[in-house]
Amino acid sequence: MPLRFTLRQLEYFVAVGEAGSIALASEMVNVSSPSISAAISQLEQEFGLQLFVRKHAHGLSLTQAGRQFMVQAKIVLQESEALNRLADNISGFVQGPLAVGCLLTFAQMVVPGLRRAFETRYPDVSVTQVERDQSTLIEMLRRADIDVALTYDLDIPTDLTFLPLAELPPYALFSENHPLAQRATVSISDLQEHPMVLLDLPLSAEYFQSLFAQLGTKPIIAERSRDLAVLRSLVANDFGYSLLNIRLNSDMAPDGRKLKYVPLSDKLRPLRMGLVTSQGAQNVLTVQAFIELCRETISGETVSGIKLRASVGSC
Repeated sequence: MPLRFTLRQLEYFVAVGEAGSIALASEMVNVSSPSISAAISQLEQEFGLQLFVRKHAHGLSLTQAGRQFMVQAKIVLQESEALNRLADNISGFVQGPLAVGCLLTFAQMVVPGLRRAFETRYPDVSVTQVERDQSTLIEMLRRADIDVALTYDLDIPTDLTFLPLAELPPYALFSENHPLAQRATVSISDLQEHPMVLLDLPLSAEYFQSLFAQLGTKPIIAERSRDLAVLRSLVANDFGYSLLNIRLNSDMAPDGRKLKYVPLSDKLRPLRMGLVTSQGAQNVLTVQAFIELCRETISGETVSGIKLRASVGSC
């Protein structure tokens, strides 16, 4: 009996179901809206089901039948991907898609170089990347939206696996005019009387505040930002110091003002940079190959030659 659908049609259907509109789904899968609309119509005609309710002002919403169809369509697509990966593992050939997630705070300096090195070594692999906060990366791993995430060891759930790559202690970031900027090292007690610019991302903010709690004090939070570039410019313009764990490869803020990196003298819990995978993902040949590349290129000090941490005398 011939198949009544194609995997591509199911992919477009799932994209529309998740996006709620054909236009948004078109952007997600990089296919024209007419092609997606035609695929949906063909599925509905072939199965004799109305999968969506068309709402002119609010896009599309799944019908009851559409919701049931969506669940099974996702299973079929996942099983299809599993078959492709099984074939790759049996053949020993690294190929196919690889979806990589990365924490927002260091994606700009880590992911592009890793991706270029991986695609150069394995030209038959197609890598896609996303940059998200920690909580979103964990959700995406659980939904199998990504295969692996490069992030910190912050509240990793027990159903996921963390593979450590580098240990990164926190450091202080100052403007060049800050009264502590010329110190070789500073302590939390030195910082507690000065205003702070907090990196206000989920889990990261809690981590930085916990460094003060360890010593029974609290920071004076004057500014908050979820954007690392904005945070660096706020620091450079004397709105306060900040704390970070990864040293960007520039002593300049985005607006051109000078920054100073100063290590902390306290014995504080570092963050570990590493890879997070779902159970069984490490058995996938493409994921294995990416893990090995990361182990080769990321150390406690550098990633692909880029310095990761602040050290005494580095400023």
